[in-house]
Amino acid sequence: MSDAAPATNTETRHRGLQEELKELVDVVGPVPLVDLLLERAFEVGATDIHFDPSSEGVNVRLRVDGMLHEILELDGNTSPQVISRLKLMGGMDITEKRFSQDGHIANSVLRDQRDIRVGSGPTIYGERIVLRLMPSTSTFNQIEDLGLEEDQLAALDSALRVPHGMVLSVGPVGSGKSTSTYSFLNRLNEPNRSLVTIEDPVERRIDGTIQIQTDNKIKFGFVQALRGVLRQDPNVIMVGEIRDAETAHIAARAALTGIQVLSTLHAHDTGATIDVFREFGIPPMFIADSITCVIAQRLLRMVCPKHRETFQPDSATLQILGLNPDESGDVELVRGVPNPENFGTGYAGRTGIFEVLRIDEQIREAILHGHSSKELTNIAIQHGLQSLEQSAIKKVLAGVTTVEEMHRVLM
Repeated sequence: MSDAAPATNTETRHRGLQEELKELVDVVGPVPLVDLLLERAFEVGATDIHFDPSSEGVNVRLRVDGMLHEILELDGNTSPQVISRLKLMGGMDITEKRFSQDGHIANSVLRDQRDIRVGSGPTIYGERIVLRLMPSTSTFNQIEDLGLEEDQLAALDSALRVPHGMVLSVGPVGSGKSTSTYSFLNRLNEPNRSLVTIEDPVERRIDGTIQIQTDNKIKFGFVQALRGVLRQDPNVIMVGEIRDAETAHIAARAALTGIQVLSTLHAHDTGATIDVFREFGIPPMFIADSITCVIAQRLLRMVCPKHRETFQPDSATLQILGLNPDESGDVELVRGVPNPENFGTGYAGRTGIFEVLRIDEQIREAILHGHSSKELTNIAIQHGLQSLEQSAIKKVLAGVTTVEEMHRVLM
């Protein structure tokens, strides 16, 4: 990494990042510039770095708390050197610019920082590079830190104590599904269990588990890996993602034969998850008996803890929150104050909102009788299910986030 001294505090890092990098562009080569950029990206908690080409050069943006922020523009003379440096670090062919490539920057190269996945591809203005900063290999979110309500946490704990069946985390891209699944795996990681993960790619190294990375180039995908693992006496299998019918069928059968399966799935909510399995052609009895719990989730930005203010909401906002304006005159909400420390957004950090569906006898019967996802959700709500919207409203009323952020994520 660069020898430049780190900033003394978070606010200084945020405020000075653009100026610091702009000053260096003209006086240092691509190696120290790239090294410093990666170092600062880790410091501010970025998850991705985008190098987007334009007619003028390359625009560099950081994704922090799910939002992209412009931090630097590289001119046409500097940008090719920076792109080449990143491709070299990622073990990619710097002469090949016509096709997409995938690369990997190991943490050994970054002096024990996290691994980085590199993706490149051609555009009309030249090559685009996106870096994915992988999660820390040494820290794991505890289930208690994800943002679950107490009753949701109790339902999830109950599901994880069942030694068989599927526990599924569902939601769109970037909703925190992998983080949740790793926390479930961490809870189950004990010496008396055989834990195996099948991932694409392996995001975190976990002591005490066997981790397998798929490779579609040699036709070793989730299906092939899962079939092999089932012959190796596992207690717990984590499948990175259920993407197709064949993987879903094998995972369901494994869950029915005494193995605990953790996985993720793209579905809007808990009820829609059952529809996805139906579309995969899995019989209703297999669905009802193999799935023990479905956790739908989203990530909401939290109001900056240092720069915030309270206010009294108007009647329209109270109605959105399900409150009677005539009886809620003393309700106070919180909103962030834009500041360089929070990239001018008023938010800092993210928390999860959840919808936790335990497959109890009522839900099982509804699945067997072919009830729609909406009907399943209504039955679950009658038995205490807290929806994603209700979870978000609780976070707003608790001063964790804002109505605007709730609308951005859920509407």
